[in-house]
Amino acid sequence: MKSTVAAIALAFSVFVGLPTTSFAGSEDIVVEDAWARASIGINRPGAAYMTLRNTGTDPVTLVELETPLAMMPDIHETKTDANGVSSMGPVGEITIPAGESVALEPGGMHAMLMRLQTKMVEGETFPLRLNFADGGTLTVDVPILGIAARGPEG
Repeated sequence: MKSTVAAIALAFSVFVGLPTTSFAGSEDIVVEDAWARASIGINRPGAAYMTLRNTGTDPVTLVELETPLAMMPDIHETKTDANGVSSMGPVGEITIPAGESVALEPGGMHAMLMRLQTKMVEGETFPLRLNFADGGTLTVDVPILGIAARGPEG
């Protein structure tokens, strides 16, 4: 019941159609170019990508993700070792230094959307809430692009 109420509250908190979003709490964080790829179904995880830009004078730390689309959203990173073998795992917290940006992108850090609750359909959007160490939150409406998309431009 608690998760249903949280999902409903989160759905109502979404600000639709804003390409760049900034909110009080972690007011210095701006999200740019958020996007995700469509999924074939719900059996494999999805992923979301964006750039987090800190316009302030202090570092800001992202500690958690929430979305009604996935039961286990988390920040993961793909790394390739000296032998060319890639692996992926959770990152934990991300600190965005003052005046800098952190990219969540294919092949690097990304929002991993595990245990999808619905298929990710091209042309739809979903809310993704970012929770910061200072208690601030930011909710961005993430557009779902085609299954082979390489980013918001194509």
